[in-house]
Amino acid sequence: MNTMMTQKFGIGAPVRRKEDASFLTGKGRYTDDIKASGQVFGFMLRSPVAFARFKIEDIEEALGLEGVHLILTAADLDGVNLMPCEAVLKQIDGTKHPVPRREVLCSSMVRHVGDAIAFIVADTAEIAKTAAELIQIDHEDLPPAIGSKRALLADTPLVWPEFGTNSAFVIGQGDQAKAEAAFEEAAHVTSIEVVNNRLVANYMETRSCIGEYSPEDDSYTLTTGTQGVHDMRDIIADSILHIDRAKLRVITPDVGGGFGTKIFCYREYPLCLIASRKLGRPVKWTGERTDHFVTDSHGRDNVSTAELALDEAGRILGLKVHVVADMGAYLHQFGAAIPRIGTSMSPGLYDIPAVWAKVTGVYTNTVPTDAYRGAGRPEAAYLIERLVDKAASEIGMDPVSFRKLNFIKPEQFPYTTQLKRMYDTGDFSGHLSKAMEEAQWDTFSEREAESLSRGMWRGIGVSSYIEACAFPGGEEATVELNEDGTVTLFIGTQTNGQGHATAYGQVVAQELGLTLEEVELVQGDTARIRKGDGTGGSRSIPLGLTSTLSATKTLARQIKELASEKLEVGLEDLELAEGVVRVVGTDQRLSFSEVAALSPDKLRAIDEVKQAECTYPNGTHICELEIDPETGIVQIENYVIVDDFGVTVNPLLLQGQVHGGAVQAISQALCERTVYDDDGQLLTASLLDYQLARAADMPSFNFQTHNVPSTTNALGIKGAGEAGTIGACAAVMNALNSALQKHGGVEQIDMPATPERVWMAIQKAKA
Repeated sequence: MNTMMTQKFGIGAPVRRKEDASFLTGKGRYTDDIKASGQVFGFMLRSPVAFARFKIEDIEEALGLEGVHLILTAADLDGVNLMPCEAVLKQIDGTKHPVPRREVLCSSMVRHVGDAIAFIVADTAEIAKTAAELIQIDHEDLPPAIGSKRALLADTPLVWPEFGTNSAFVIGQGDQAKAEAAFEEAAHVTSIEVVNNRLVANYMETRSCIGEYSPEDDSYTLTTGTQGVHDMRDIIADSILHIDRAKLRVITPDVGGGFGTKIFCYREYPLCLIASRKLGRPVKWTGERTDHFVTDSHGRDNVSTAELALDEAGRILGLKVHVVADMGAYLHQFGAAIPRIGTSMSPGLYDIPAVWAKVTGVYTNTVPTDAYRGAGRPEAAYLIERLVDKAASEIGMDPVSFRKLNFIKPEQFPYTTQLKRMYDTGDFSGHLSKAMEEAQWDTFSEREAESLSRGMWRGIGVSSYIEACAFPGGEEATVELNEDGTVTLFIGTQTNGQGHATAYGQVVAQELGLTLEEVELVQGDTARIRKGDGTGGSRSIPLGLTSTLSATKTLARQIKELASEKLEVGLEDLELAEGVVRVVGTDQRLSFSEVAALSPDKLRAIDEVKQAECTYPNGTHICELEIDPETGIVQIENYVIVDDFGVTVNPLLLQGQVHGGAVQAISQALCERTVYDDDGQLLTASLLDYQLARAADMPSFNFQTHNVPSTTNALGIKGAGEAGTIGACAAVMNALNSALQKHGGVEQIDMPATPERVWMAIQKAKA
């Protein structure tokens, strides 16, 4: 029996991650680690230009290269459907927007650098790459549309000429007439335009897949890193290959990061399956880092304007928002829905009686955008929190007092916003006050003076956020007692590094009196798990854990029922501990393995606890930083986070999630920059050119909670996986803008605030 005691487990226990020993000792098993018998290797020939008509002139020389087995082009894909767009929106005019054709392999037009032209299969990836260079293609280059604002100008080339516009869709939320009336009554109006820069997800594990076809039963197996195998199976089977779902098994081993970007189906997945069927051998493809930059969906890329109407006392009367969202060359799987989700959260934590939010989606000749950690909510929080800071400054009120004046008050809950979001609980002033205390807000001026004595500019900024996550629905959990007395949990969420085996395991262990090592987690296999909705939107623990706990309680009762019959005692006389069922106060007991032997069938419990409304985590970030005006270098000196996550399942896992999310957002704020030139070439297509923040760039976070349990979640959990990214950008940029305005006369700087851009803004203000 393991030395870890059962009482260390359960909801709220700071259990260390059981997964880490394997990962840290190199025993993780990722897709590219898997070697299928007889496998051959795929390579994607991608467009080197942003916009062109093309014709494949000759593939014979490439086919003749020793070791080449197959070259797939669009002409070989009869009966294969388009890559799916699963988010089609109703526009302001009542129509649904058109959806462009995104072919598995382009037939005659490419629309961004990296677009797919041909798929080559050979004995090695190197041979396939060499063969790709021998394929002769005739290009007729076309002038591209780059930049969302420029794409809407009348003289800009059209990405999809048949649509007659580069506007992909125009949607709205709220009451425009009511908002306009509020602005007519306003004593003061503040307006702002902000850029939410385009991001490349850059998870550690690049995408990889293995496609296998079995002629014996006409079935397929796809092994690949995903955020949920069931959605991947359904999309490929239903929308692309047109086969029965039962004919496709999807397996996901360990996954080295997802951040939303591994939810999606990419072209290589059906192509490996098709190639395997044609060749009768497994086909493996592994992307290089450059593949990731030019083909995996990008994130963010919004240019947003907003106006805030205030009365004489500084109370908010109305909000108007217009987001111009760059969709890239195609509407990606959920791409159109992301800015809509974001704008639905645009009121933030504020009691705003009139709101109108509009989104214009725009086509450009760039990689399509889709969900990236936070998926719209970081963009919304950034916009409202930058706007609120500017409004407070313009009317001469400090940013904290302005926020507290306009926050939704605890007595107003449950509170339905003008955009139909129902916030159930919260104490917004409470977590703001706690964050200020932790950040020593009141003594900032002393530290500011000390920085000035060294020629440095110091700034402090606050961001109070709210997000929607754990979207309505449920997640089925199955808990089984094994013959050896251990327990297996089957669930359709998918860990991408969050620590699911620990979080789920500690609850199962607590209920059954087991150690963490005696609980096995099975995810990522459509053949072993009946259904599942995967991981995204911070849903796994709020939804998955509630079902897991309920199913485990049922299994515990079943174990006791079998034991009570065998031991001839009542259920109330039994307890579960250390892998046995024992009669309280006696030495009578049955091991779990003995109980398992009493059941003619597998002892199993299944449950799915559903919720009807989102949960709404919220919190405050405070960033204090220092600027060197001679170099533009920004150094974060102190960073405080106080979050309301409702019930905390595991404070160690929680802290890790918050730290990771905050680091990604700080990286966006200060260094990440995706740059296309006027010809549509991605100038930042590698980690030599695209800067990511490093651990040494980060502060030591001061993380606290100020929790108010959720009333919409059965366990009171609100979710935390994306929260760090949602609060951090505005905190950093509010601190930076405050210092630059006060000491350098800089009106405004946008993300990413690289040293070069900060220095140039200072020089421009001086001039």
